[in-house]
Amino acid sequence: MAAAATTSVVPPNRRRAVSAPEDKLEFETTEGVEPILSFDQMGIKDDLLRGIYAYGFEKPSAIQQRAVRPIIEGRDVIAQAQSGTGKTSMIALTVCQVVDTSSREVQALILSPTRELATQTEKVILAIGDYINIQAHSCIGGKSVGEDIRKLEFGVQVVSGTPGRVCDMIKRRTLRTRAIKLLILDESDEMLSRGFKDQIYDVYRYLPPELQVVLISATLPHEILEMTNKFMTDPVRILVKRDELTLEGIKQFFVAVEREEWKFDTLCDLYDTLTITQAVIFCNTKRKVEWLTEKMRSNNFTVSHMHGDMPQKERDAIMGEFRSGTTRVLITTDVWARGLDVQQVSLVINYDLPNNRELYIHRIGRSGRFGRKGVAINFVKSDDIKILRDIEQYYSTQIDEMPMNVADLI
Repeated sequence: MAAAATTSVVPPNRRRAVSAPEDKLEFETTEGVEPILSFDQMGIKDDLLRGIYAYGFEKPSAIQQRAVRPIIEGRDVIAQAQSGTGKTSMIALTVCQVVDTSSREVQALILSPTRELATQTEKVILAIGDYINIQAHSCIGGKSVGEDIRKLEFGVQVVSGTPGRVCDMIKRRTLRTRAIKLLILDESDEMLSRGFKDQIYDVYRYLPPELQVVLISATLPHEILEMTNKFMTDPVRILVKRDELTLEGIKQFFVAVEREEWKFDTLCDLYDTLTITQAVIFCNTKRKVEWLTEKMRSNNFTVSHMHGDMPQKERDAIMGEFRSGTTRVLITTDVWARGLDVQQVSLVINYDLPNNRELYIHRIGRSGRFGRKGVAINFVKSDDIKILRDIEQYYSTQIDEMPMNVADLI
């Protein structure tokens, strides 16, 4: 399963010497993966570099400085970094670099936990790979199977998809796996948890033995790291210590609400603050999302909403409106918490505190993307105080009571 021996990491004496960047993230690695401070020094194809700069990137983020080189050299890699630090664009960049565009066979497969993330990854690949004529397609549930078959028969080098649909396409023999040399699991903590584990193993069985595997996530619990022994060979581990995971630049506040029903009035009071920017409001259940949307609208507030039970077409339309700024307030479940990058979001409200600590960082990471400033506000009932303190302790962070002038901070 290991990549061929010729793809080992370049020995230090042949590497360009670069000094460590001024970023505060501490990386633990199984070997000295030196940061490479510019895209020009990564050995990337010229036409791909053109695409990267045209897309608006100037210099690699901390995780990109460390993980791009080992991935394009064929190493198995486990990369963990905060939300909003350029993981999706790192996937796009490495995939575009390693595929051979003169062949129309699928060579890279990226699996994501949500349809929106799989689609976004496809879009970034197509944008960055514009000058190298890359062919990519997203295979996701809820879309036409016929369209998938047509695209795959036509021939693409990269497939970005959700496990269920990808597995279906492989079993139909429409997605041919013989030329796949790179498997990337995005948001792999979610991917390897109970929901997808079997499907991932199912897909993995069809892939060639000489496969390179890359795991990417903001959180990698211990049990996930243990599982990686089964399908990774001597991976380069690029991990951020957990207490480095607090999202710098995001101010976190709480509003004490004694009872559940007070949350609604608090939200209405905040509505003008929400629409200064774009805001995402998280609820823990689809039913609550529907209820809150209805209640906001009946009080003449303009909001849109999204959850996993909606038809894909509707989800796409809502995402489109929110990205373009037509709607400014989105009420949603955790389907939206992972990996979706809408540049203008600088305020996240946890109407309900998340059910587990890992989700907290994914949710509030929707604001302040790629180092921009953001604000997160948590609605906390008296029996939630313990959960809030637990989150603070877990991420070594401080969540203060919301000040009156919160609008000035956004």
